[in-house]
Amino acid sequence: MLYPLFRWLDQAYDLPGAGVFQYITFRAAMAILLSLAISLLLGKRIIGLLRNLQVGESIRDLGLEGQSQKAGTPTMGGLLIIAALLIPTLLFARLDNIYVILLIVSALWMALIGFLDDYIKVFKKDKQGLRGVFKVLGQVVLGLVVGGVLFFHPEVQIKENLRQKDEKGRPQFSEAHSSLKTTIPFVKDNELDYADALRWIGDGYRSWGWLVFIPIVIFIVTAVSNAANLTDGIDGLATGTSSIIGITLMILAYVSGSIVFADYLDIMYIPKVGETVVFMGAFAGACIGFLWYNTYPAQVFMGDTGSLSLGGIIAVFAVIVRKELLIPLLCGIFLAENLSVVLQVSYFKYTKKKFGEGRRIFKMSPLHHHYQKLGMHESKIVTRFWIVGILLAISTIITLKLR
Repeated sequence: MLYPLFRWLDQAYDLPGAGVFQYITFRAAMAILLSLAISLLLGKRIIGLLRNLQVGESIRDLGLEGQSQKAGTPTMGGLLIIAALLIPTLLFARLDNIYVILLIVSALWMALIGFLDDYIKVFKKDKQGLRGVFKVLGQVVLGLVVGGVLFFHPEVQIKENLRQKDEKGRPQFSEAHSSLKTTIPFVKDNELDYADALRWIGDGYRSWGWLVFIPIVIFIVTAVSNAANLTDGIDGLATGTSSIIGITLMILAYVSGSIVFADYLDIMYIPKVGETVVFMGAFAGACIGFLWYNTYPAQVFMGDTGSLSLGGIIAVFAVIVRKELLIPLLCGIFLAENLSVVLQVSYFKYTKKKFGEGRRIFKMSPLHHHYQKLGMHESKIVTRFWIVGILLAISTIITLKLR
């Protein structure tokens, strides 16, 4: 909202300082600061409001130390994250940008699904919450919309590095064109075109690329949002991990949206994607601000309102900047949590069928509960997971050059 205003003031009246709004870095910095301020200043009021409304977490007895003390802690704090994310985005981002619009829609849609789940748990006293089939259906719908927009919308284009310079030494890129190319980590020729899977169709196969692309987007959105939800099991784990991932994605978006960095790193240049840096700056600020109240002992839980939306945003953002194949590395914490559940359940069913008695790989899943069962304090688990998350984030950034 502020961008067109200050652009007009700069052009019409040459207002001192108004021109700074054209810089993505400035607006991203302002989005970070405002999202932090909203989280920190409104946090106590929202926590108090949730407490007055008796929006408390009901805790299942899993035999974990300190678990009973968390009963009644206000939940649905994801509403604070969404507010701290969207307000700075609406103020500082260009709202005519298709990528920003898509991210806003994704955040609101996943937050709605999570809110319905939390509402049923808290107010309808149904611990199962929203039925799993409806959650998955919501994720599939988002994947369809995101995949469809990224394939069919005319503004979604890339420019490929021609690895040439003009007479003035400026980098040369191809004309902007629609493409389903994405980035493969650790490979010298680090681009993969999803449409190539349909070469066997013959001429015109690229126009059917959505048949491959959209199912992949659906899988990514569903997997990452559910993994983020599983990770939100102890104080500060999902929030801190998401903030690390968010900062990394912000860097990836900035270099992909800058023709200078795209040339230096020899990666594809994605016009207009730089604007998403403002959105992800607000995302990181909102997560860090919420972490102030969510660290051990947590004063508020984000609930599915927060965890599903965080995972959905990360998934959609990674697809937008053509870095979705980096998700297993960047979101390694989410992946480990998700795999621990899959392995535990699968092994239990297999051994029960074979031996008549179910056996376990971990003491408890998701993975963070395994360490709790080993007697490790949850604050130590969270801190160590954050350290691993930072190492994974650094490794992700390194893949831009190390190939």
